[in-house]
Amino acid sequence: MTGGRVRLDGKDVLKDIDLRVAPGDVLAVLGPNGSGKSTLIRALLGLVPMAAGRTEIYGSTPARFRDWKRVGYVPQRLTVGGGVPATVREVVASGRIARQSRFRPSSKADRAAVDRALAAVDLADRARDPAHRLSGGQQQRVLIARALAGEPDAFVMDEPTAGVDSASQAALAATLSRLTAEGRTVVLVAHELGPLEPLITRAVVLETGRVVHDGAPPQPEGACALPGHQHVHPHARDPETAAIASWDPT
Repeated sequence: MTGGRVRLDGKDVLKDIDLRVAPGDVLAVLGPNGSGKSTLIRALLGLVPMAAGRTEIYGSTPARFRDWKRVGYVPQRLTVGGGVPATVREVVASGRIARQSRFRPSSKADRAAVDRALAAVDLADRARDPAHRLSGGQQQRVLIARALAGEPDAFVMDEPTAGVDSASQAALAATLSRLTAEGRTVVLVAHELGPLEPLITRAVVLETGRVVHDGAPPQPEGACALPGHQHVHPHARDPETAAIASWDPT
């Protein structure tokens, strides 16, 4: 993103943002509520219109970018439309769509990738359940599985640990550790890094829509990892959420 500015409801949410994510980066986007973190990553993906500036994905503007199999996006919440409710497996399988074509809608490799992703988030036994009936933490795991199933080069995650218990956060950290060791790129929004902190190679801190820090991750003890920001953000713990199992992308 170069000179990025986003206006929502007549207000500047992002101002003069210059940001480059390099291959292999494990970048945390940090900041208090309302600082523009989620808007930033959505704008990077072309999901939010820019009022000024330019953004590119692997050298192309979002409007011209076609190689979406390279990017796995994990939004904050699961959105399931009306009509026939989608099952957990169907939602996870949708992560393979960018790798398919109208002439080859599904393959053995696609099904195997979905199986691995379901196993990685410990939801194989819920594959046939309607996704909208799962708890909030389980739905978050479905979104993570959908991104894993696509086997992308880059993962873009908007608060992936929100509503997920501590054991699952630790298991997600282990999964991301293996993926980043293979050179995958990760961009994630977080209030608190928790067990993900050792993985982070770079942090961008936003305040009121501007970048106030871009560099080594801040590492305060016993508080939110933001300079001068005493923030306690106890995410809701989901007692039904089980640990995310190991992920093998092969």
